[in-house]
Amino acid sequence: MVSSEYERRIAARFATFDQDGNGYIDREDFSGAAKALLTEFGTAARSDKGQALYAGAEAFWQGMAGIADRDGDQRISREEFVGGAVKRLRDNPDRFAEIARPFLHTALAVADTDGDGSVTVEETARVLRILGVRDEMCRAAATALDADGDGRVGEDEVVHAFARYFTVPE
Repeated sequence: MVSSEYERRIAARFATFDQDGNGYIDREDFSGAAKALLTEFGTAARSDKGQALYAGAEAFWQGMAGIADRDGDQRISREEFVGGAVKRLRDNPDRFAEIARPFLHTALAVADTDGDGSVTVEETARVLRILGVRDEMCRAAATALDADGDGRVGEDEVVHAFARYFTVPE
């Protein structure tokens, strides 16, 4: 049984996805996040990285809609998010990680300004800010992802932390 405290904490994370604040998660929230990331990192939407990011955002939306949009209206309400997605993913955060991976992979590629396959802690903090993490938490969260302290964050670290954040309330 899912506790009401668990549901309350996960429901608070709903706002991170609801980029436009209209009370629903929909395709436009994902494409809006992609557009904001491209703007933040000065990447053209028509570039290879830009097109890949939009495709990753669409894949993430399709994955989320597939597990949470119970009424098929092409939008996910807070109740659907908590009752559908979270209950299905709580015991399997890796499934959520795989749904998010195409988007996160391409988001990190946009943020990887030197093209070495990883992002700096600072670039990671910028991505987190664009994706709705409160400003005062971005740097600390990005630093925590740098497990070996080398100032760089890899894709697997980000994907698994992202999945834990949305599926584990602690």
